[in-house]
Amino acid sequence: MAITAALVKELRDSTGAGMMDAKKALTETNGDMEAAVDWLRTKGLAKAAKKSGRTAAEGLVAVVVDGGKGVAVEVNSETDFVAKNGEFQEMVSGIATAALGVADVEALKAADLGGKSVADVLTDKIATIGENMSVRRMAALEGETVVTYVHNAATAGMGKIGVLVALKGGDEALGKQVAMHIAAVNPAALSEADMDPAVVEKEKQVQMDIARESGKPEQVIEKMIEGRMKKFVAESTLLNQQFVVNPDLTVGAAAAEAGAEVTGFVRLEVGEGIEVEKEDFAAEVAKAAQG
Repeated sequence: MAITAALVKELRDSTGAGMMDAKKALTETNGDMEAAVDWLRTKGLAKAAKKSGRTAAEGLVAVVVDGGKGVAVEVNSETDFVAKNGEFQEMVSGIATAALGVADVEALKAADLGGKSVADVLTDKIATIGENMSVRRMAALEGETVVTYVHNAATAGMGKIGVLVALKGGDEALGKQVAMHIAAVNPAALSEADMDPAVVEKEKQVQMDIARESGKPEQVIEKMIEGRMKKFVAESTLLNQQFVVNPDLTVGAAAAEAGAEVTGFVRLEVGEGIEVEKEDFAAEVAKAAQG
C-alpha cells in the first residue's frame, strides 16, 4: 500500500509522533493505521499525544546573540525537574540558536534542527522524557549592541528570566546593569510613547474613579489625575524608572551619563501568564485512584 502524506499526517495527528516515525510505522505495517498506532506505542513514540493536554508552565528561557541581533525563547515543560535535565537544556539551546534565523514562533517550529523540524524534535523529546513540552514564544531584538542577562540560570544562557537590552553607545557593563534592572523591576514599556494606549486609558479611568470618591471639585480631580498618571508612567517605563544601581538617577539619565542610549529591551519569564490548575492533595490522590 502506498504511504501517502495524508496517511502520515493522520497518524501524526492521532499519536503526536514525529513525521519520520509516523512514516516508518506505516511502512512497517503496510499502511494499516491501527497496526501503525500499536507499532508506535510499542516503541514508546505515541506517548506525546497523551501528554499534550497537560499544563507545561515550567521550563527555561534561553537567550542568544549573534552580532547586533538577539533572541529570547521560552520552552516549557511540566516540571522544574525536567528543566534541570541536560538533555532538555541541550534541546532548548538548539532551539534558541535556530530562532536567530526566523521571525516568529510558527516559523521556529518549522525550522531545521539537526535534520528534523523543531516541532518534530520536541515531539520526540516528549516521548523520551515523558512530559508535555512546548515552544511557547520568542522575541527578537536588534541594535548597535545587544546584551543578555539570565536570572536564576540553570546553565549558561538559560534560566527562569531572560533579558535582552539594545544599546546605542555605552558598553556591555552598562547593558548588563540595565538588563538586571529589567529582570528585577519588569517595566511595561521602554518609554511613554511605547506604552499600550488601552493600558494607559484603563489606569486613567481607575484613578478618576478613585479621585471622584473623594468628593473633591472637578478641577482639583483633574490635577490629581495628572499627577497620578505621571507617576504611573514613570513607574511603568524603563527609561523613567529609578535605576536600581543608582536610585538618584532614572535609567534613561544613567545611560545618558554613560554616553549611551537604551533603544529597546525584551524580558521573558518562564510561565508568565499561564494559569495552572491546582488541586488539593486529596483530589490528586482520588484522581490517581480512578486511573
